[in-house]
Amino acid sequence: MAENDSDRVDGTTDEPLPADVIDRAEQLTRRAREAIDDNEAAAYREERAELLEEYDYRARIREDDDDVLVLYPDEWLEDGVAQLDAIESLDRGIERRLEGAGDAEQWRTIEEHNRDLADQVERAHGEVHGANAHALADFMSNHYAKEIEQATGEEIAEFREEYFPRNAWPSDEQQAAVDDSLEYVFECVRTEPPTWEN
Repeated sequence: MAENDSDRVDGTTDEPLPADVIDRAEQLTRRAREAIDDNEAAAYREERAELLEEYDYRARIREDDDDVLVLYPDEWLEDGVAQLDAIESLDRGIERRLEGAGDAEQWRTIEEHNRDLADQVERAHGEVHGANAHALADFMSNHYAKEIEQATGEEIAEFREEYFPRNAWPSDEQQAAVDDSLEYVFECVRTEPPTWEN
């Protein structure tokens, strides 16, 4: 759920969904499409629905293009059908192209790489640092589609100062440990960490 009421999307505002919610909905959609097991795919779609329900939004795949994810407000529906001709502004609808098979495969490879790296940090340094590493994995996979070790100093600073406190909902212990966690991540890939402002 959003951290405060000002972040909530409902029928009284034209604010779009938070970027991290859109990214997570896209990630869950990709995972559902790639899942081999029907129950696994259904679980991803259910998680996506629960996430969007907190903001009074829904998701569908566009009928004329099955590579486009559409996120739209509940209020657009009447008897289960979107009444587009009665909507004054379509700006609150969000579309995300899921790309072709090659791009999806590349994204999945990056996602798995970053997730494996976060798991290594957790095994070596414990749950707190592991949770922080997983937050970084989410950020780099979904915002930049890059392996963590390719991150620039600016990207790490953005993660540390903006994404992490706002979107990872870290505990006090996680917040206090984030700089060490970042160091551990780059130790695991045996890469010199980029310079970022503390």
